[in-house]
Amino acid sequence: MSNENMAELLFPDVRQLPADIYSLYPPRNLSSSAMVTRFAPSPTGLLNIGGLYATLISERLAHQSNGVFFLRIEDTDKKREVTGSIENIIHSLSYFGIDFDEGPLLIGDEKGTYGPYKQSSRIQIYKVFIKHLVRNGLAYPCFCDADDLQKIKIRQQNLKIRTGYYGKWAKHRDISFLQAKEEILNGKPFVIRLKSLGSADRRITYHDLVKGPIELPENDQDIVIMKTDGLPTYHFAHTIDDHLMGTTHVIRGDEWLSSVPIHIQLFETLGFKIPEYGHIAPIMKQVGASKRKFSKRKDLDGTAEYYKEQGYPGLAISEYFMNLINSDFEEWRMANSHQSFRDFFIHTDKMNASGALLDMNKLNDISKDVISKLTSKQVFDHLYTWSKEFDSELYSLIDKNKEYTVHILDIGRTMKKPRKDYAKWSDVKPMIAYFYDEWFEKDVLGDYKLPTNVSFNVAKEIVLGFSKTYRFNNEKDAWFHEIKELAGKLGFAKDMKQFKANPNHYKGHVGDVAMVIRVALTNRTTTPDLYDIMKVMGEKRVLARMQTFVGHSI
Repeated sequence: MSNENMAELLFPDVRQLPADIYSLYPPRNLSSSAMVTRFAPSPTGLLNIGGLYATLISERLAHQSNGVFFLRIEDTDKKREVTGSIENIIHSLSYFGIDFDEGPLLIGDEKGTYGPYKQSSRIQIYKVFIKHLVRNGLAYPCFCDADDLQKIKIRQQNLKIRTGYYGKWAKHRDISFLQAKEEILNGKPFVIRLKSLGSADRRITYHDLVKGPIELPENDQDIVIMKTDGLPTYHFAHTIDDHLMGTTHVIRGDEWLSSVPIHIQLFETLGFKIPEYGHIAPIMKQVGASKRKFSKRKDLDGTAEYYKEQGYPGLAISEYFMNLINSDFEEWRMANSHQSFRDFFIHTDKMNASGALLDMNKLNDISKDVISKLTSKQVFDHLYTWSKEFDSELYSLIDKNKEYTVHILDIGRTMKKPRKDYAKWSDVKPMIAYFYDEWFEKDVLGDYKLPTNVSFNVAKEIVLGFSKTYRFNNEKDAWFHEIKELAGKLGFAKDMKQFKANPNHYKGHVGDVAMVIRVALTNRTTTPDLYDIMKVMGEKRVLARMQTFVGHSI
């Protein structure tokens, strides 16, 4: 009876019982092999790259098993919450192509019937179960303040024993109803603690989805399950939510490995089925000759937002992560080049348990490959969307020149082995800038970048001579024939074989002549195919640029 009185004293306004809550969250109607997974971030800043990695694993496990993947926002720590974090999380998941079946939406609504999906909207649910534990003598109020806890810790340290709030050191473990009532009447703040039945002398064993068999000491600490502000701790809230939402598998960072005994104890105390846990090592960063974890404060490239701002396609990040998740993905991809990465089934027991290295060279190679498979219109659409948010100058220009830009982006894209120029959308602007007259004119103000073996006067002769014979509609062979003939007239070898046989006899070779024309039109020495560039630029622009070059003074 005293436990019942204690429960009513602490939670007089909580009238529901656990059974009332269960009726609102019926078991999911899924096959026995279907997995229910979740991503449950705290909105304390930008989504980090490790969280994105773990989320892709969770999403793949759910969807490859015809299960459910949901997003839950764990926002009970309002002091640490950062404005805009929830929106950033949802935007990031969308950009990187990670679709959740249930969870909060940007418009403030939710999808799914197992919500609310924000913990701050579930406080009353947690209190029902906390009251239930108090009623059954499995939890109690603790009125210790920071000073009380410090005194306990100092005494334990003096005795050279393990510190913590457990066993005989749990000061209020056996507090009576009358004592608790008096403290509350005196306005003393309190937390609710779980009355642990564990012993540090005993061990628990469980099978980790990633790391295999794990043995850990049992939890004997009377952990806090409700803070003085009436909000639940992470440990308690996630237990209730995972049970009610039907979570079957949890993928998370291995910093939570030491919390497994607490979580197993909570599930068992509440009579809930324990989900399967998989703990993944953090993604590492190469710094000089050593590897280290990403730092939230030091590493901008440790956030998902960084890769979005740089313009890495979401698909490229997912493709790269699949290589980190299972090492046999790369072999599968080579044999299935046109299939979606979603057709590959991941296996947690094949995951890297020691922490994968984020290899930027590998990421760039994969990203180039992903972009090379897109049509020029698809590349334009991605570039248009990205630049609208991150590069207003580029956006303004391509918005005015949509069709022209699509043609620019199509150069070298229709071949059997398409060009792989771009690893990210931020790479595109400097590589195509010369096509646009506004940018080209600014560039040549700083002079033309001619090859060192050709003087400017000779270069002018080449460009003037070519402009007189240039015919826009010439096929490529005829176009190159004109360049070779011009080379011969101006004292250049018509081919490399000629030049190598007697280099002192010539000013240079036909390649030098073509290079001068390339520079006159682009002010670059390295570009895609010159003939294709001229076709896209159009006759008027080509002739205007050659005229500008000939009239240029040094």
